[in-house]
Amino acid sequence: MSVLYGFVLLENPDKEAVIPLTKSLPNIIFGVYMVILFVIVIGLVGYNYLAQVKTDDLKSKFLETQLQLKEQELKFLKMQIHPHFLFNSLNTIYGFAIAKADEAPEMILKLSNLLDYILYQADKPKVLLIEEVNHLEDYISLEKMRFHDTLNVNFIKEKLNDSLQIPPMLLIPFVENSFKHGVIIDGILKVDIQLKVDVDYLFFEIENSSKEKEDINGGIGLENIKKRLEMLYPKKHQLEIIDKKDVFKVSLKIEF
Repeated sequence: MSVLYGFVLLENPDKEAVIPLTKSLPNIIFGVYMVILFVIVIGLVGYNYLAQVKTDDLKSKFLETQLQLKEQELKFLKMQIHPHFLFNSLNTIYGFAIAKADEAPEMILKLSNLLDYILYQADKPKVLLIEEVNHLEDYISLEKMRFHDTLNVNFIKEKLNDSLQIPPMLLIPFVENSFKHGVIIDGILKVDIQLKVDVDYLFFEIENSSKEKEDINGGIGLENIKKRLEMLYPKKHQLEIIDKKDVFKVSLKIEF
């Protein structure tokens, strides 16, 4: 840097007229400080680069740890949902087996399909919405056999997308909750279900007859589904639970 600075100051190519660079104190001081400044700048740039690399590495590890914790929590929630659902279904079949009902073999077959879905499909991050709906209808069929003529289910499906995927066991707990806590009024347990898919969102609503006020914050099914929605669709879902005198309604809207 000192030599380059000296060449810049050369105005006369005559060597005798040029003051040697090493005999000019200001030039020496300036040259030394230029070297120091150059080294400091290079050092700071290198330090900032290494610090940024370390920061990015720590962020990556932190995000990876968060993702692993999230996956473990989701698996834990699924582990709670599965036996809860299975327990209720087995209780239903047990009642039919005790009564030696003719519907027992058909119920066992439908339950077998549901178990296959729970064991082999529910571990996947997402499944086709059509698959979830098909198993939802199997579960409704099981409940109709249990309730006989006292269950009236109206399931409306609109604009289902064959390629749309959702997390498994996302809708079934809502339906299970409506059968479990629904009340038979005038000899009928009425359940209305609506599922609609639009370009930007999925809308699901279920309403069942009810008399007594249910604890909407209680129960494994609803609590788990709330936590799953918060983890799977943060700030992209709206869950509304309405508990009136004669009606218990749940509305869910998921934005894509």
